[in-house]
Amino acid sequence: MQNLKFLIYGLLVFNFTLFTSCGEDEEPIVTPLPLNIVETAVGAENLSTLVDALTQADLVSTLEGTGPFTVFAPTNAAFQTLLDSNDDWDALSDIDNTTLANVLKFHVLAADIEAAELTDSYVTSLAAGPNDEQIVLQVDVTGGVKFNGSATPEQTDITTTNGTVHIINEVMMPPSVVDLALNNPLFSTLVAALTRDDLTTDYVAILSGDGPFTVFAPTNEAFQNLLDSNTDWNVLADIPVATLEAVLTYHVVNAANVQSDELNNGQTITTLGGTMTVDLTGTPKLSTTSNQSVDIILTDVQGANGVVHVVKEVLVP
Repeated sequence: MQNLKFLIYGLLVFNFTLFTSCGEDEEPIVTPLPLNIVETAVGAENLSTLVDALTQADLVSTLEGTGPFTVFAPTNAAFQTLLDSNDDWDALSDIDNTTLANVLKFHVLAADIEAAELTDSYVTSLAAGPNDEQIVLQVDVTGGVKFNGSATPEQTDITTTNGTVHIINEVMMPPSVVDLALNNPLFSTLVAALTRDDLTTDYVAILSGDGPFTVFAPTNEAFQNLLDSNTDWNVLADIPVATLEAVLTYHVVNAANVQSDELNNGQTITTLGGTMTVDLTGTPKLSTTSNQSVDIILTDVQGANGVVHVVKEVLVP
């Protein structure tokens, strides 16, 4: 590692300095040349742990490639917070390289995106989930920029020869399907339903497991429509526990990471709570056993242990 740093440092010195011809009494003109992502990180004191991590995970050559890339670069303090979060981790070397590499890849996009181009969206990272599907990173710019639910930028738009670096205050862990719901205010009612204290099933524990899972996630508006469908239901707590659990299990497929390109017209999907049928004759829909026809409004929100598809209505078995 030390040799690599000396080598890169030498390259930096060479690349940073270009002397033009000058007279005997003239001062040399020093022209800085652009650096790639790795060279930029090496030159930043607060990114030295990131450089160590990239070296350990054998990702230096990747980020020296042509790209373009966008890198969300955690500071040294962010890496220390990560190590402090696990009693088994005292140093980077305590994190196995496979885990470390996927965490680092979660901070990289295969596109050059500046801060002004960020919108409320899911963007595809280089990290891999089940079936080697690429995990998405949530970007939230409403009321202040956040990545993956909590990371915030400390410095943006550092231009390099092969992409853009944004320095952030947190090492972001690839999200589970539970994290995807927790991080998005669009699903706050779903989260409240999954965590209601009278449930007999610990849905959060189940969906935080290895999976893989396919989850059809209703929006807050979808849950409000469900409440409006019954005059006895004004708030989530008014729904009988047995009814709510039957509904929640109907939204989860176990042991399968089913992306949208794997869905076929007329296909039967078996969930933990029953079956439904895929309808691709127009807007993608799900037909339930209670004769609903529900639009799928967002697909392929890929997490570390499964994939989420957003549906317009609560699916009722």
